[in-house]
Parts: sequence; structure tokens; C-alpha cells
Amino acid sequence: MRYSGFKVIKEALTGHKGWQPAWRDPAPQPHYDIIVIGGGGHGLATAYYLARQFGQHRVAVLEKGWIGGGNVGRNTTIIRSNYLLDGNEPFYEFSMKLWENLEQDFNFNAMVSQRGVLNLCHTDAQRDAMRRRGNAMRLNGVDAELLDTEGVRRMAPFLNFESARFPIKGGLLQRRGGTVRHDAVAWGYARGADARGVDIIQNCEVTGFRIENGRVKGVETTRGFIGAGKVGVAVAGSSSKVMGMAGMRLPIESHVLQAFVSEGLKPVLPGVITYGAGHFYVSQSDKGGLVFGGDIDGYNSYAQRGNLPVVEDVCEGGMSLMPMIGRARLLRMWGGIMDMSMDGSPIIDKTHVEGLYFNGGWCYGGFKATPASGWAFAHLLATDTPHSTAKAYRFDRFLKGLMIDEKGMGAQPNLH
Repeated sequence: MRYSGFKVIKEALTGHKGWQPAWRDPAPQPHYDIIVIGGGGHGLATAYYLARQFGQHRVAVLEKGWIGGGNVGRNTTIIRSNYLLDGNEPFYEFSMKLWENLEQDFNFNAMVSQRGVLNLCHTDAQRDAMRRRGNAMRLNGVDAELLDTEGVRRMAPFLNFESARFPIKGGLLQRRGGTVRHDAVAWGYARGADARGVDIIQNCEVTGFRIENGRVKGVETTRGFIGAGKVGVAVAGSSSKVMGMAGMRLPIESHVLQAFVSEGLKPVLPGVITYGAGHFYVSQSDKGGLVFGGDIDGYNSYAQRGNLPVVEDVCEGGMSLMPMIGRARLLRMWGGIMDMSMDGSPIIDKTHVEGLYFNGGWCYGGFKATPASGWAFAHLLATDTPHSTAKAYRFDRFLKGLMIDEKGMGAQPNLH
């Protein structure tokens, strides 16, 4: 079924009796050409592009829970490509271009809203760093504007300009950045992949790999053994656990990242705003709630919940930046499991096991990277060569000293 405005009107007038399930619920087949482990945004996007771009239709996506129950539905929905380093900027700009045409591509309303992303600066040195980042973006063909204090005030007059402990000295604006409805991304990719023959198998947890003579033959699951020519793993915060079944120890730690949403308010935020003097970022959802987050919880965990000190720290950052947030009630909070790499940048690469591929280490950048990650991983699975924008995302970069340390905070994940 193709969605359209005409279809919505027709169903509204006929009692909504003509809608069909967005995707099938098939039983697993004995063997697939490619299995993608992980039914989140990256896994579903990988399957979608495998079918759409590379003609691979004997593909299965295995998800231990339900579609949209992991990090793809547990983030703050921000998309942007305002990166500094050459290893990252072309990749995230590729992702941004895919976002801009995504809804037409898979015929699903993902509510892509390019309202702009404004990164504030609070010191002269920080302003210089913003200028450098903006110039790097422009050299890569990405839009960037450096605003002074008055420019920020015109855009967001409600920020704390008068009595701020950290005065606002300007900001770097990417107008093409913004937000996307996170669960709609999962549903759209799932629907698009299913329409092209991909089997999406929910409630199917992988419990092991069958590896013979250095080559993967398939996976053991709670629904039996499923054979495969190739297996791609895209399981975010569960990366270490899943790859451990194949005897691999990854340069990745799992941490909880909390997110929060306030009660619904009238429109107040023009776009996404990030605090330069503390880790706080905020936008406003279509329902009116302020959606915000901050640092990861410092301890390792596989739980989808966080602790109260981080709640306090994030809310303090919000109060410091925009005191009016103190008048809003916090409606709910949740956690996602972040796969934190040693340099803060991802890995899309083959493993030493023939036929086994890995996609992970996304840290804070997972959601915004969804389209490009899926495309690049599909390219690797289909052709055995890295995509041109993902050549730096190799396992051996740590061995060779080629880290992509975007924030310059060193190789300790809880400091990212």
C-alpha cells in the first residue's frame, strides 16, 4: 500500500477499514544470503538499502524485542552534520542529504523538520573553535553561520543573557539541522525493507554464532538455527555482548544516556539549542514538550534507565542556560544504551571471521547517522569494500594511531 494525502482522506471517510499492516510477521527461513542482527534504525536501514540499492532480497533482520524498542525510539531526535574532522564530516553530511529526501524515498512521514541547530559559545577560545569548525564545514560544502551575541539574542531572546555565569558570546548555526520523529524512522525503514522482500523477524534473540574453519555459517537464535552467507551486527549498546559470542573483545563500553521530556508547552524554541558551558541540548517536539539531554551516566550498564545525579546535572544545565525551564514540569525520562568507542567515533568494518561484519561504536551520534550508516553498512555487506564516506571507520585505526577524536577528550568513553 502506498501512502498519500488522498489515501488518508479516503480512509477517514470509510471508517479506516482499508489500512494494511505496515510489514509482515514472517517465520524465519532456514537460510538467507545476509542476516542483519539488530532491528533498530541502523539494522533496518541496512536491510532497506541492501534491497533497494544492491538488489539483495534474501535478507533477514533479527530483533530480540520489537521494532522501535531500542535506541532508535529512545533518543532526542536531533539530526545535524556540523562536524569538524575529515573522517566524520563527509559521512554525516551524506547522512543529512539522505534525511532531506527520506520521506519521499520510503513513502512514510518521518516528520523531518529542519529548524536549525545552534551551538552556543561562551568564551573567546570557544568562539575561535566554533569559527574553525564552521570553516571546516564550509570546506566540505556544508552550511554554517557564525552568530554574534545579538544574532543569538534575535533568535532566542529567552536565553540567559543578563545575569549568566557563562555569558553567551555567539554561536555556530547550521540551518539544515533539526529533528526527526525517531520511531517513525524505524517504522518507515521496516515498511520499506519489507516491501522489497526483507524478512523482519521480531522476538528472535541471537544466542550464538556457528563458525566453521574461520567462516560464519549462521546464527543460533531463540527460534532455532538460521543459516546465512553473511552476517552483519548492528546492535548498539549490546555490541560487546553479541560480538563476545564470536570470541571478539571490542574497543567499546556500554553506558546509559538519559533523555527527558517536559509537559506540553506553546511553541517557544525556534530549533535545537546546545549549551557550550555544560552538556545540555534541547528542542521542542511536535506535541509541545521540551526534549533534552546531557551527559551519559559514568558507570557501565546495559539497563535502559539512569540514575538521579545525572538528572540533577542535566536540569542544572538547563536552568543555567534558560531559567524559564524551571517553571515546566518534567513529564518523563528514559535511557538508551550507548556503545561508546575509545575515540568517540564509530566502526563499520569486516571482522577477522570471514562473512561477519560489524557496525557500532556510535556514542552520541547514532540517530543522526541512521541513513548513512545503513547505506555504508549495506555497501560493505554487498561489495566487501567500504563506502567512500566510511573508509576511516576501521577497527585497526586504534592500532595504527589514526583515531578520529572529534571532541579531543581522549580515549576514555565516560569522558566523551
